[in-house]
Amino acid sequence: MSDTLRLSDALDRVKPSATIAVTTKANELKRAGHDVIGLGAGEPDFDTPDNIKEAAIQAIRDGKTKYTPADGIPELKEAICAKFQRENDLTYTPGQIHIAPGGKPVIYNAFVATLNPGDEVIIPAPYWVSYPDMALMAGGTPVPVACGPNANYKLTPEALEAAITPNTKWLLLNSPSNPTGAAYTRDELRGLADVLLRHPHVWTLTDDMYEHLVYDDFEYFTIAQVEPKLYDRTLTVNGVSKAYAMTGWRIGYAGGPEKLITAMRKVISQTTSNPCSISQWAAVEALNGPQDFLPERRAVYQKRRDMVVAGLNAAEGLTCATPEGAFYVYPSCAGVIGKTSPSGKRIESDKDFAAELLEQEKVAIVFGEAFGLSPAFRVSYATSTEALQEALTRIQRFCANLT
Repeated sequence: MSDTLRLSDALDRVKPSATIAVTTKANELKRAGHDVIGLGAGEPDFDTPDNIKEAAIQAIRDGKTKYTPADGIPELKEAICAKFQRENDLTYTPGQIHIAPGGKPVIYNAFVATLNPGDEVIIPAPYWVSYPDMALMAGGTPVPVACGPNANYKLTPEALEAAITPNTKWLLLNSPSNPTGAAYTRDELRGLADVLLRHPHVWTLTDDMYEHLVYDDFEYFTIAQVEPKLYDRTLTVNGVSKAYAMTGWRIGYAGGPEKLITAMRKVISQTTSNPCSISQWAAVEALNGPQDFLPERRAVYQKRRDMVVAGLNAAEGLTCATPEGAFYVYPSCAGVIGKTSPSGKRIESDKDFAAELLEQEKVAIVFGEAFGLSPAFRVSYATSTEALQEALTRIQRFCANLT
């Protein structure tokens, strides 16, 4: 048979997800019998709380298994409005709420609804791997802005000012960050807001998915809360995946200006249509139900963070900052570039480092090139303490054996 199918030109502009690729590779090695420790997945190892599961089961028993409105049921929109008011001092009506099958579709729907060729999206780097590719698929132009360790992996007002052009459509802020865990303080957001107020054509999309995972008494703020004048040109994105350990339930949501939400509703009505009805009812319980488990899980994550930061800093050639939130660290591996592994492979990049670490010690990490800032790598500590301890031992051994 001849291959006559011509694929879309859009596919030439994007790359497969590196985080998914690493997890897939680790799982393949595990199935082949290897003792692999996967530190690549951005997924809580905690289970979904029982009350949320029971709400889903009850929804099934009640026959709530039909199509819903394209961007979500009224009950969940009301719960989201209450959440935004309660936790972020943001007032939205149900008509200003968009619900989709995960946070990624929310962002993609916003880009499809607003980006035209030539429109630019400012994306602080390191960034979540999907941000630039979603902008490209929607016809826009990603503009990465390097935010290295000297800036604590955060965008400064000066760097933002320098990146804005007449073609800038969006600034995308992720706090706490995937992959670095860096979170913006109120004062830091205030500085960015002052720049944005001088450029009224620039909209802001805030990915707040890790909002509840902050440590050391860090006080969380989102930018429309800090500067109400930005409310009418901000899309505040969140979801139940991380805090409520509901990654597979696929519920993301956003609050924003009604004109934008209406446009996003048109997009979702012709693509995925509604998120899973059962997941929506589970999310109602997640947002309205008990929240007492959040501090308990946060304390566990903080202990893991401290252990991982200390263990990575004890490895020869690695340096790791202590992040404010999420469940990631982003250590620099600049100190091992140019060294040679026991296999004879010379480490020329963070991609080489990750590949040799997996090959030699069966520890899966995600290389920094995928996140737009090298040489570094991402470690997820959303796994058991025992697995993390063993992984740190292997990483330290691997680095010690480099010559």
